[in-house]
Amino acid sequence: MKESVIDVLMYLFESYMEGDGDTNSDRDQLQSMLVDAGFPNIEIEKAFDWLEGLASYHERPQLELSTPESIRLYHDSEIEKIDIDSRGFLQFLEQMGVLTATSRELIIERIMALDTDSIDLEQLRWIVLMVLFNLPGEEAAYLWLEDMVFETTSSYLH
Repeated sequence: MKESVIDVLMYLFESYMEGDGDTNSDRDQLQSMLVDAGFPNIEIEKAFDWLEGLASYHERPQLELSTPESIRLYHDSEIEKIDIDSRGFLQFLEQMGVLTATSRELIIERIMALDTDSIDLEQLRWIVLMVLFNLPGEEAAYLWLEDMVFETTSSYLH
């Protein structure tokens, strides 16, 4: 089975969410755990780079991105990677107040940072969970989406 960066991220995230992971583990320990789980080193490195990119968000200046009347237009490269169902899901989450324009843009940026041609709706849900989990003040949105994800998908198995 060909493992992708998304598979590594989902496995790592689910391990921590189920309490199996030690949040104080260093990178070498995590890499060893992921190798033992059968993930290739190259995908593990890409996953760590992706997580570092997510963590660096807190160091960036925050801008107000939209007004209630704003409409998000997608670039051609985003349309290729994020299918219409996934774009619709992002819009639904924003309309429901689960995502802000800022969190939506961070999610899109993290999707575009993935070394994959496209993502499906289930993968998008996991990416949204990972992003919301890492954003201060988004606990309620995270919990709402977590309930939705775990109601509609079975536990990710490696």
